[in-house]
Amino acid sequence: MPPGRVEHIHLAGHAGEAMRSIERVRAVAGIGLEGDRYAAGLGRFSQNRKLSRALTLIEGEVLDALRAESGVDLQPGESRRNLTTRGIALNPLVGQRFRIGSVLCQGLALCEPCEYLMELIGKPVLDPLLHRGGLRAAILEGGEIRVGDEVCLA
Repeated sequence: MPPGRVEHIHLAGHAGEAMRSIERVRAVAGIGLEGDRYAAGLGRFSQNRKLSRALTLIEGEVLDALRAESGVDLQPGESRRNLTTRGIALNPLVGQRFRIGSVLCQGLALCEPCEYLMELIGKPVLDPLLHRGGLRAAILEGGEIRVGDEVCLA
């Protein structure tokens, strides 16, 4: 599988808060991204341990396809995912270890879209993002993630 790259990094401090774009972030093993709502236990789904959201990713190509196929212009921060990648398919990373720069991650499950996302952004994305809404991942070894970092199998 060829490597991809991190295109965008987004965080929100609290559930429902607008995502803010940053150039770099510290990933903490077993916790999440410093400054993000899920690392602080303040995310909408923080109480559901089955839905770990230490790190969420979405493919930039999916956002492009959504625009082309349905006319919905979903910006990277509106996806509510922490990282937007390009050049690597994320669905096959479920159950796989992969690296983002020096950070070691484990793909946990697809990050399917939900009605809460549609409520927050006011765009019809539930059906168009089904099975391509991104990836939920655990952080196994921490470090810094930067825009431009390589994303590849470990």
